[in-house]
Amino acid sequence: MTEHSGRTGQLDGTDGDDDSPYSLAWLGLREPADARARAGELLGPLRDRLPGTGPAVIRDLGCGSGSMGRWLAGQLPGPQHWVLYDREAGLLDHAREHLPATAADGAPVSVQTRECDLTLLTADDLAGASLVTASALLDLFTLAEVERLVAACVSSGAPALLTLSVLGEVDLSPADPLDAEIVAAFNAHQRRGSGDQRLLGPDAVDATAEAFRRLGATVQVRPSPWRLGPAEAELAAQWLRGWVGAAVEQRPELAAPAAAYLERRLAAAAAGELRVVVGHADLLATYG
Repeated sequence: MTEHSGRTGQLDGTDGDDDSPYSLAWLGLREPADARARAGELLGPLRDRLPGTGPAVIRDLGCGSGSMGRWLAGQLPGPQHWVLYDREAGLLDHAREHLPATAADGAPVSVQTRECDLTLLTADDLAGASLVTASALLDLFTLAEVERLVAACVSSGAPALLTLSVLGEVDLSPADPLDAEIVAAFNAHQRRGSGDQRLLGPDAVDATAEAFRRLGATVQVRPSPWRLGPAEAELAAQWLRGWVGAAVEQRPELAAPAAAYLERRLAAAAAGELRVVVGHADLLATYG
């Protein structure tokens, strides 16, 4: 999910209007936590795969507000041309206007945007890419959509850096008796749908890695957890509201106990007493 894929649904548990998965307010709030979480150890193998001459063409799928470009463009050398894909024109405009102008070595960075539904991308859409990248995207895809995306990446011959996919792992401290039930209900919500339309949710990283390996890619997966403490209390509070809301949407009978649970957790966050680890993983696929 792109920060945004074009499919409606919670991202890492967020919901609502002003703080929805696709609002600039929410995306701005989570961007520092995303940047700290990303698996920097994958950058070395990635740099080795980029072209030595000419601009690297980087296709950023579900760019949202452009946080991947702001994080990555300044860590890669050489001229870069970013092609940003999203379904929301407003997000594309923001991302285009706020991408860095230069790469790690001062080389120029250019940008263009494409408004589209990411679930319909084909190999032709990714042709000519030097790198395909995305954040928080895979968990809102079905298995068929992931397999189509993987096939398109492999066909392009470009490495794929797919980051911050949820794993369904949440650790809250101090513990609460309702933690496990909320985690299970939220994960079931992430896997909502049936048959061919069931979303992968926490199964997305394993499914994507398997799909790449079947097509001959070398896959590296590294943890990229959010670690939220007192300094991230505002982000933790917004995340909690959406996370618990999705759990209740999945299991309405949890409404009353979940409301009391949320009140306890928000109070702990406001008091600087809550710490949360939200499991994500980053995946790098390369060839040859």
